[in-house]
Amino acid sequence: MSLAVNHRKLALSVALGILFFDQLIKLFVVHVLQLQERGLQGIEILPFFNLTWTDNRGVSMGFFHAETDAMRWLLVAMTLAIAGFVAWWMWRETERDDAVGLGLVLGGAIGNIIDRTRLGYVIDYADLHIGDWRPFLIFNLADAAITIGVLILLARALLLREKAAPKESR
Repeated sequence: MSLAVNHRKLALSVALGILFFDQLIKLFVVHVLQLQERGLQGIEILPFFNLTWTDNRGVSMGFFHAETDAMRWLLVAMTLAIAGFVAWWMWRETERDDAVGLGLVLGGAIGNIIDRTRLGYVIDYADLHIGDWRPFLIFNLADAAITIGVLILLARALLLREKAAPKESR
C-alpha cells in the first residue's frame, strides 16, 4: 500500500505543478505580454509557433460552445464532474505511469475550470502552424497536459499492459 501512497504524492505533485505553471503562464500572457490587446497579430516566437490570443468559450475542438451564462456554468459543472472522477481514479491508481497521466489530466482540467469560472472562457495562446496551415487549434498548457495525460493512459491501456494469461483447463 505504501507504493500507492507514493504514486498518489507523485500524481498530486504533477497535477499541482501543471496547475501552477498553467496559471502562471496565463498571467504572464495577459498582464506582461498583454496578448489580448495585440489581437490576431500575436507574437511570433518561431517560424512555426506564435503566441496568439483566443478566448475559448467551448471545450476541445470548439465543441459545446457556451454562448450563455447557463451554458458556461453547465460546462463548469460537467468539467468539475469529470475532474472529480479523474481525482477519484488517480487516488485509487496503483500504476505509477497511469497515476502520472491522471495527474496531467487533473491539473490541466482544474486550470481550465479556474479560467472558465473566473473569466467565462479559457485563455488559449499557443499557436502551432506550418505557414498558413494550422493542424491544431490554439491551445494552452492545460490543454497540452490533458492531451498528453490521455495519450499516456491510452498507450498503456492499449499497448503496454500485460494481458491476463488464459486459464488452463484441466
